[in-house]
Amino acid sequence: MAKGFFNVPVPSNEPILDYAPGSKERAELKEMLNLLRSQVWDIPMFIGGEEVRTEDKRSIRPPHDHQHIIAHYHHGDEGHVELAIKAAMNAKEDWENLSWEHRASIFLKAADLIAGPYRAKINAATMLGQSKNIFQAEIDSACEIVDFLRFNVYYMSQIYAQQPESSKGIWNRVEQRPLEGFVFALTPFNFTAIAGNLPTAPALMGNVVVWKPSRTQIYSAHVLVEVFRAAGVPDGVINLVLVDGPTVAGPVFGSPDFSGIHFTGSTGVFHGIWETIGKNIANYKTYPRIVGETGGKDFVLAHSSADPKEVATGIVRGAFEYQGQKCSAASRAYIPDIIWEDVKTYILEDLGNIKMGGVEDFTNFVNAVIDERSFDKLAKYIDDARESPLVEIIAGGNYDKSKGYFIEPTVLLTEDPKYVTMCEELFGPIITIYVYKAENYDDAIYMVDNTSEYALTGAIFAKDRYVIEYTTKGLKNAAGNFYINDKPTGAVVGQQPFGGARASGTNDKAGSMINLLRWVSPRTIKENFLPPKDYRYPFMGDE
Repeated sequence: MAKGFFNVPVPSNEPILDYAPGSKERAELKEMLNLLRSQVWDIPMFIGGEEVRTEDKRSIRPPHDHQHIIAHYHHGDEGHVELAIKAAMNAKEDWENLSWEHRASIFLKAADLIAGPYRAKINAATMLGQSKNIFQAEIDSACEIVDFLRFNVYYMSQIYAQQPESSKGIWNRVEQRPLEGFVFALTPFNFTAIAGNLPTAPALMGNVVVWKPSRTQIYSAHVLVEVFRAAGVPDGVINLVLVDGPTVAGPVFGSPDFSGIHFTGSTGVFHGIWETIGKNIANYKTYPRIVGETGGKDFVLAHSSADPKEVATGIVRGAFEYQGQKCSAASRAYIPDIIWEDVKTYILEDLGNIKMGGVEDFTNFVNAVIDERSFDKLAKYIDDARESPLVEIIAGGNYDKSKGYFIEPTVLLTEDPKYVTMCEELFGPIITIYVYKAENYDDAIYMVDNTSEYALTGAIFAKDRYVIEYTTKGLKNAAGNFYINDKPTGAVVGQQPFGGARASGTNDKAGSMINLLRWVSPRTIKENFLPPKDYRYPFMGDE
């Protein structure tokens, strides 16, 4: 068989299409939206290359139009999870023995399929299933997943190329083995790209995967499976199970072949997973890799030298794009009193122009929150704030779920920096602002660092470079992704590897080589060309 040291294509970030009126991509997307709304998909599980259907069919409805059904999916049970584990382990030997360049080719093809013929379909599915406007869908389900796939292939080749030094007569080398069992991917609703990356990153490194997507992301997950199959991912390498959390937990975490979890979701769920793994640790063949990105209580901190308009734009975009349902969304802000009135004026001006409604109307900036449970939770936070003497609702505060789960972009102003919405993750279009005395900037830094258990993203706004350096050092542990004079959202693969610490996760940086290194187990090999034939060392000789 011919061999070579292969160079993979050097990646660059996928260009974002603008979908301007009259553009080709706008027409294609509108046509696809109309087509998908006119259909009702039948979505099976995919186990060992087979489409698996059950008698338990459940509906999928757009969050912004919950009376309309766009799909039914087949809900599984523990037996289906066990089948998926078996299918993964049956596929393992052939997959990990496949030359790495062929794994690379499969996922590079998947990237080109999404960037090209599947772009409109995966964007439309994300828009309908997860209630994202076209720009939010484009940067997620088209550009980011394409970037994940292409950059991960490039990082894989760099990992394999990293080799140790060798001394005279010795050849040292390192091989990067896939993990010994299967990897479990548990993915969230809010980013189709994350749902695609969590199973494919371990698979790229030669692992086999059992994948459980969020119930509210199954619609676009189905398109991802179409792409993976079209790209040539072999049967059993990535197995999709459509079950609830407790159902999947028993078979997965009880299997001796469980070797790792790639997770994005809530901190509480991650705590439970870690605890379960710990209780079962003696049953596994190897210590599992635990990789998780969890919650956030992401901040904006403004200094008195900041530009009020820049601060206001960072708050509006950071808090209300995709209805605040990003792990990185701005959820609390600290503004000095001497610029507050200007910041407030600009925020209210922006919110006065923002439209809210369904994703099919491209003029809407805000759409629906993901489901009724989220809607009810957020509505209660707003109601409680309305009753509190410590809080003023200065914008929004209205909500309606008669047609879709719509909550107005809401700005709360609190007198208490420890008020509940300054501390707890809300995951919706609500931001709470605390106005501090400008001369007490050190106190503001302390509050940012100590109010929340999370440390995912955060943004500071200032013009004074001494202040910027001082604050950057003071908040070194407050955010894994730290922004200076920018909103705390919008990390780009290859530019800002994403992840946080504290209660926000293991900070294994999706979109970087760091993450891929978690899915391999290195073996160091030393070969001696001239082995010694005498056990004695020179120091043992007689004087």
